[in-house]
Amino acid sequence: MPRSAPIVVIAPDSFKGSLSAQEVAQAIAQGVKRALPDAQVRLCPMADGGEGTLDAMLAQGGERRLLRVQGASQIEREAAAGLLADGSAIVETAEVVGITDAVAMQTDVEARSTRGMGEAIALLLDAGARRFFVALGGSSTNDGGAGLLVGLGVKLLDADGRELEPTPRALAALARVDASGLDARLAQASFVAMSDVDNPLTGEHGATAVFGPQKGVKADRIDALDAVLAHFAEQAEAALGRRARDLPGAGAAGGLGFALHLLGARFEPGAEVVAAQVGLDAALEHADWLITGEGRSDTQTLHGKAPFIACRHARAAGVPATLLSGGVDPNALARLAEHFAGCFSPAPGPIALDAAIRDAARLLANEAQQLAQLKFGA
Repeated sequence: MPRSAPIVVIAPDSFKGSLSAQEVAQAIAQGVKRALPDAQVRLCPMADGGEGTLDAMLAQGGERRLLRVQGASQIEREAAAGLLADGSAIVETAEVVGITDAVAMQTDVEARSTRGMGEAIALLLDAGARRFFVALGGSSTNDGGAGLLVGLGVKLLDADGRELEPTPRALAALARVDASGLDARLAQASFVAMSDVDNPLTGEHGATAVFGPQKGVKADRIDALDAVLAHFAEQAEAALGRRARDLPGAGAAGGLGFALHLLGARFEPGAEVVAAQVGLDAALEHADWLITGEGRSDTQTLHGKAPFIACRHARAAGVPATLLSGGVDPNALARLAEHFAGCFSPAPGPIALDAAIRDAARLLANEAQQLAQLKFGA
């Protein structure tokens, strides 16, 4: 039997377009406390390496920094990054060159660049960071990470020795990669790439073929762009002395994974990194219940998404985990129910999407209150 003052761990992902993971956790906590005023509530907002990872990593402490860097369209913009309490830094791809950036998405994908990612890392090196977490989800780019390398001092040269822009279109004229100007501070730096993607850089399972179309790569350009990245990879590997194009994760974020492999990055599942950072296992000690969720749950949830990772940690600790998501795919319910102790949505019935987004916090609190009353007989 649970103690009279139960311990409830709340570890959701963000509800994209509506609430941050922290806001979701707070709304659920409000509902739980209505039903169980004496409950000890532990908030562990989660993310899986995509949009919202920066916020989740900073929720337990750290400093948000606003950086002036190039966006994917090569227009300067302000992007947030973070310095964590231990001195390490977090750079979120979705924040710098994200697919939700309307300006970037209006630019032809062959003219987009990840230069801003390299610029962000350089600025954080200036701030003293030497350990970096790079969240790779949600990119709008397909440049093989050429921009990131250029932002850190690498030069891309054509046959006449002229510098090229780090875009897929310009890479077609690449003759040589010059890494002599690579930021020397990187020799003391380490990188953790946060991604569940294990695709190589090129080929039928590579960045362009698998992820390019969602970023705007036209079907008749896939083979040509794939060949451009293959040629770039050959030159970059020669310049940096490391083979990386076929390593798992090289194709993540349009090839940003490849550039990070060249810098010696270690790849880890994004939600696992966040779980460690927010202290999820410690929060689950002696807990009675975990509530997790996301904007919409389906079978993809079971492939390393934040709610599934939170559930897996809870089960390892002997704690039942309930899924409370904005929407739950009815066709996935049977598979989800194999892992979660109940799968629920806060929608009170048929409801317009804009109303659900607007009232998400209130709806979540109401549903969490009812679930807490059901679970503990409050």
